[in-house]
Amino acid sequence: MSKETLPGIRQFDLSGKTAVITGGSKGLGLAMAAGLASAGASVLLVNRNPDEGAAAARELSEDFGVKAVSFSADIAQPGQADAMAQAALDAFGRIDILINSAGINIRGPIDEVTPDDFDKVMRVNVNGTWLCCRAVTPQMKRQGSGKIINLASTLGLVGLANRTPYTASKGAVVQMTRALGVELAPFNINVNAICPGPFLTEMNLPIADTEDGQKFVVGATVLGRWGHLREIQGAAIFLASDAASYMVGSLITVDGGWTAR
Repeated sequence: MSKETLPGIRQFDLSGKTAVITGGSKGLGLAMAAGLASAGASVLLVNRNPDEGAAAARELSEDFGVKAVSFSADIAQPGQADAMAQAALDAFGRIDILINSAGINIRGPIDEVTPDDFDKVMRVNVNGTWLCCRAVTPQMKRQGSGKIINLASTLGLVGLANRTPYTASKGAVVQMTRALGVELAPFNINVNAICPGPFLTEMNLPIADTEDGQKFVVGATVLGRWGHLREIQGAAIFLASDAASYMVGSLITVDGGWTAR
């Protein structure tokens, strides 16, 4: 057997790697942080609630025996995104992985959603993702390696009524991922995206038991249910690992079969 085929499962080992996860203190962000920590990565959780972030970091450190720290920032602000990158360098000395999980959703018919609502979603979901990618790129270039994982969405690929701000923002993240993947590939930096379907996060709790949530969200999946948070972890570990070294600008859908129909 050639050496090229030998690594096998060891390709998923993240020991010695450091990861920055925005929106990392709850929901999908925390689930992915736990997944990376379980594979051996040290993690910096970026969030807007210092107490919540510190508690999540302590839990990850205790559960997985890795270094986990918290940093409070509004990633939609350029200076704070740069401060996030510096905090990771101060804590770990390098940045191997960035997961852009921070995001918001404002729902409603287009004639009821305000321009400020639309701008707010775009600032966090699009500007924040772009700013964080920009903030870590110089260090990843210096290292000659890196993994950037953007959280797009099934709704960046298909439409759903009363979601114009969110779908527009996630469609932008899809295209940002493709363009940045092409741009950074020569520097050995892989940029890819995960497109989650309906996971029962805090963002989705308001519609979980509504007719809209059951018919147009859960009903759109082949599995007929919300996703469990742990079900996002495999895709995150894969894209953060050496196993994904040949992937550039790719989208992995974790959506219960929504886009398979």
